[in-house]
Amino acid sequence: MPVDVVDKLEDPRHSKPEEGWREKLYEIIFESHTRAGKIFDIVLIALILSSVAVIMLESIEPVYERHKILFRSLNLLYTILFTIEYILRLSCVKKPAEYARSFYGIIDLLAILPSYLEIFFPHTHFLMLIRSFRLLRIFRIFKMINFLQESRLLVFSLIRSYRKIVVFLSFVVLLAVFLGSIMYVLEYEKNPGFTSIPQSIYWAIVTITTVGYGDIAPHTALGKILASFIMILGYAIIAVPTGIVSANFLKEWRQEKQNPLTRCEHCLLEGHEFDAQYCRRCGHQLEEQS
Repeated sequence: MPVDVVDKLEDPRHSKPEEGWREKLYEIIFESHTRAGKIFDIVLIALILSSVAVIMLESIEPVYERHKILFRSLNLLYTILFTIEYILRLSCVKKPAEYARSFYGIIDLLAILPSYLEIFFPHTHFLMLIRSFRLLRIFRIFKMINFLQESRLLVFSLIRSYRKIVVFLSFVVLLAVFLGSIMYVLEYEKNPGFTSIPQSIYWAIVTITTVGYGDIAPHTALGKILASFIMILGYAIIAVPTGIVSANFLKEWRQEKQNPLTRCEHCLLEGHEFDAQYCRRCGHQLEEQS
């Protein structure tokens, strides 16, 4: 994937200011190829990691009670720093609204929003773990473009597969309702675990997905036979969405590998696959163009 395509996730090139202090600030905040930009990004990543670590430690009750004041002070500091950073990002781009609606712009806003919501809704405090998504910048900072390329292919594969997956999941839900209802009929008189049809459907879902918590188990012979069938069926069900996504991923990968330089000299058709030897339209042998 070209670097420009990656950058458009965060800051389209035409959003860069032309001159003045905004241009210098833009280069520090958004341009990772400069020394100042690299230092800024590394410090930012360190702050994000430390803030996420603090939030995780706060969830441990004994640790939180012992260092309550320290945690509150650090959270206030992180909120101030990330708020200032977000304001600076908006102020140095040519089109602030465009950046605010971009992928990273939304993530940056969500990273600081829980800190202010906590004033009115205390239970939203741990939503600040959204800050961990800001670590996605590490791919751009350390020029790990190939990883972004693979992730882009995976996302496109999931998007192209969603209709088939939705139909498949709908069928699985109906199957779980049907099998759970049958299990209830077989077990409810002799098994206290199957107290209702919803409880039986819960058991069917746990069994179909091969999770198997073990909190509910059949007691009757017919129930065990049906349970064995559902367990075996679960393995086949898991393989279906995997195959759907894999097929679309392979299709995306092949399209990505199309070689635009390979042109058929007979019919002038371009865009053949990278390993194609003959034209897909007329069958003429291909020669790679320099």
